[in-house]
Amino acid sequence: MTHFTLTEDHRAVRDMARDFAAEKIAPHALQWDQDKYFPVEVLRQAAALGMAGIYIRDDVGGSGLTRFDAALIFEALAQGCPTVSAFLSIHNMASWMIDAYGSAEQRSKWLPKLCSMELIASYCLTEPGSGSDAAALRTRAVRNGEHYILNGQKQFISGAGQAGLYVVMVRTGGEGASGISTLVVERDTPGLSFGANERKMGWNAQPTCAVMFENARVPVANRIGEEGIGFKIAMAGLDGGRINIAACSLGGAQSALDKSLSYMKERKAFGKRLDEFQALQFRLADMAIELEAARTFVWRAAAALDRKDHDATMLCAMAKRFGTDVGFEVANQALQLHGGYGYLSEYGIEKIVRDLRVHQILEGSNEIMRLIVARKLIEAAR
Repeated sequence: MTHFTLTEDHRAVRDMARDFAAEKIAPHALQWDQDKYFPVEVLRQAAALGMAGIYIRDDVGGSGLTRFDAALIFEALAQGCPTVSAFLSIHNMASWMIDAYGSAEQRSKWLPKLCSMELIASYCLTEPGSGSDAAALRTRAVRNGEHYILNGQKQFISGAGQAGLYVVMVRTGGEGASGISTLVVERDTPGLSFGANERKMGWNAQPTCAVMFENARVPVANRIGEEGIGFKIAMAGLDGGRINIAACSLGGAQSALDKSLSYMKERKAFGKRLDEFQALQFRLADMAIELEAARTFVWRAAAALDRKDHDATMLCAMAKRFGTDVGFEVANQALQLHGGYGYLSEYGIEKIVRDLRVHQILEGSNEIMRLIVARKLIEAAR
């Protein structure tokens, strides 16, 4: 099935998220960015509308929707604020890992509270010495009876300190991907601590901290799946996360394009409105064309992931690379079209540029997306 025309249900989901973003997020986005404020109460309002467990099964309070629905939701929310939308994406990704790989007991224990955002989830893979080379992670969990003893540190963790649950990739075996397992660590675990909130270029409306483990005791019952499949779980989560973050880039860029159209209709130079200059019209056209191409790509990848197509991982990597690059470039062009005003915080464009820049790095850098695609191509050619 292809998605070139949205169904009535798709439009209803998108419009619900868009209306929520316009009413609850957009009016406050600049202030949240300035104050470095994490709007937990607004996230819980989004959760009440089903946006904290979008593709979680409905028996534990999830919405039971598709990855395609999620792409529509995250793009719509990002038109209000990419940072808030992106954090909700991360929460959904971490929650889905528990839903997809957890036991019945684990699902019933954690997912109802995650779907309401009574509990907030963080995803913990990156470490100070292993970002793109995720399989080289060093955080170690040594089994001691019915507990694991954790030691190590995770870096650049969104929601750290505020989240109640941490889905953590740890080394329980030997070197490489096959030695990695997944543990759910609760915030009140002795030996768990957090670094200071990082000072960042963008994404200021969500905290980003180091997560540190010093002889932290975690029950074996908190392990998701068997030992040794943690890297598989982490990568499966990232397939969807990559679509989501690309969708967030599209939403931010669409907002920047919309702001540019409004500004150019009002601003005059050399006796004409800016939108009457053909050179600037061409630039607007190119921005819209690139965005539409990226949107179509994201939709295709999301539909492939829903169908569990054999090439879904490659398409997710492709869509992430293309969508986040296009999103940033469109936002950057929008800043240029605003001239000096684009550089002022009150117009909201420079915030979008700052927020979207990190999308080219996280959920696997765009260099790693190229590596994934190249490997898949070479494998298929053998």
